[in-house]
Amino acid sequence: MGLAQSQHRFLVRQKVTLMANRYLVHTVGPDGSEGELVAFAHQKRMALKEHVTFYTDESRRQVLFTFKARQVVDLGATYDVVGASGTRLGSFRKNFGASLLRSTWHMSGEGDAAEVTGQERNETVALLRRAWEFLPFTDFLPFVVPYHFDFAEGERRVMSVDKRFGIRDRYVLDIADPELDRRLAIAQTVALDALQSR
Repeated sequence: MGLAQSQHRFLVRQKVTLMANRYLVHTVGPDGSEGELVAFAHQKRMALKEHVTFYTDESRRQVLFTFKARQVVDLGATYDVVGASGTRLGSFRKNFGASLLRSTWHMSGEGDAAEVTGQERNETVALLRRAWEFLPFTDFLPFVVPYHFDFAEGERRVMSVDKRFGIRDRYVLDIADPELDRRLAIAQTVALDALQSR
């Protein structure tokens, strides 16, 4: 089936290696189990200009889409999401000021698509995460408490991202808007993990 616009739930799992962050994107079965692999993301570490490429699988032979920062290392950088053919699918950016208390992102598709805002659901957990980041050993011990992002246009729910409890970073992406490009939604979900410290 591959990555289809009709799919509305995905499991995103990080796979840490020495030189890169990798993310496996699977469909979710009716019983909540991990389904078909639909995308594999690769992010080089320590890059001056963030660039994440999504492939059809771990062989990395066929590109699905990418996201790339417009600027070199910038706290408020905008990231463009581009399809394999070079077509721009949309963009997202972190709202640095609002993110001091609760991580806040703005995402927009191409054309006349309205901008949607994503924010951490629980303010207490958001503050705990910020305190955790100041501790000296947290590079080796991840923040294990689940956290959640809700993306909406006003009162209209567009998508949500729920981090699962555990040592490994695992996220469930639920898409409520049938028109939202699944590639843009997946790119934003990976960015919530890959760019969280930006």
